[in-house]
Amino acid sequence: MLPLVSVIIATRNRRGLLERTLDALAAQEWPRDRYEVIVADNGSTDGTRAFVEALSRQPGACAIRYVHVAAPGKSIAVNEALARARGDLLAFTDDDVRPDPAWLAQLARAFEDRGVDFVAGRILPDWEAPPPRWMSPALFGVLAIPDGGSARLPIRSGVNDHIMPIGANMAVRAAVVRRIGGLRVDLGKLEGTLRTGEDHEFFLRLLRYGCRGLYEPAAVVVHRVPADRLRRSYFRRWLYQNGRDVATLQRDYPTTATRLLGVPRYLWREGAAAALGTAGATLRGDATQRLAASLRVIWIAGYVRQSWRGRSLRAAAMAAADRLRRTGQARRGAQRVARTS
Repeated sequence: MLPLVSVIIATRNRRGLLERTLDALAAQEWPRDRYEVIVADNGSTDGTRAFVEALSRQPGACAIRYVHVAAPGKSIAVNEALARARGDLLAFTDDDVRPDPAWLAQLARAFEDRGVDFVAGRILPDWEAPPPRWMSPALFGVLAIPDGGSARLPIRSGVNDHIMPIGANMAVRAAVVRRIGGLRVDLGKLEGTLRTGEDHEFFLRLLRYGCRGLYEPAAVVVHRVPADRLRRSYFRRWLYQNGRDVATLQRDYPTTATRLLGVPRYLWREGAAAALGTAGATLRGDATQRLAASLRVIWIAGYVRQSWRGRSLRAAAMAAADRLRRTGQARRGAQRVARTS
């Protein structure tokens, strides 16, 4: 029997985009009785609930379930959907994504062919506006449109682990999620911030548990890139925040790199090289290289700040614990003196 697939979508106040996503899911070349769609609504006020529930009642519609999640945070919404999913396979996508008609079939085939624990699919951009001249594939990760290419590749610790599955197009066995847990709720999108890291941490956890994955380029989705993200200011803010997020992750998933002042030595070298590159590109009038180098400096600055902040917080916690210990010792000493006097 074909596996049952649960499609997980978190949304908030993007009904128009969500409608396109659900239309694409309704057109899947996969039996209607072998997949369900769970929409985890993180507090929408734009009629999302009425729209989804009306859609689920239409004759011939695929199984769609609406879940209201009041607590803010995309990771919280996704975890609530995961708790309610009935599928053998859990497929993740976003409310601004249009999956190819063969998407579910290709994901399921990848699991069957290779017996893997997770699958990362291919993500192609849907540009709302023409990308600026300074845009390059090296920056696509900022826009959640990393393209792993056209070749099928295994993913495991130390092998193609630069190809990271992200929530726009990935799938994992339900048994794996039951074993390792869902997304970390202190990471991931939160309204008013550019916080990321939930997908990255989940991927690192998959590798830590010895899970094997596959990059499947035939499982294609198209991800909308809004025009307001095609600005240098957005890239600067996103990369600074991402540097902080990666520093946070590396406290739990430390690298073997030698550190200087709490930061990997190679990052100090890269930061110096990027700063010099920024200056050189400025003198040459090379705007593209100047931007690329300055963005690297900004990312490293975010990493350094979070590393030092994390060290300060840990040092403060240790100092507080030491004060409590010494206070307790002094109190017990005073009590012994009082008893003997």
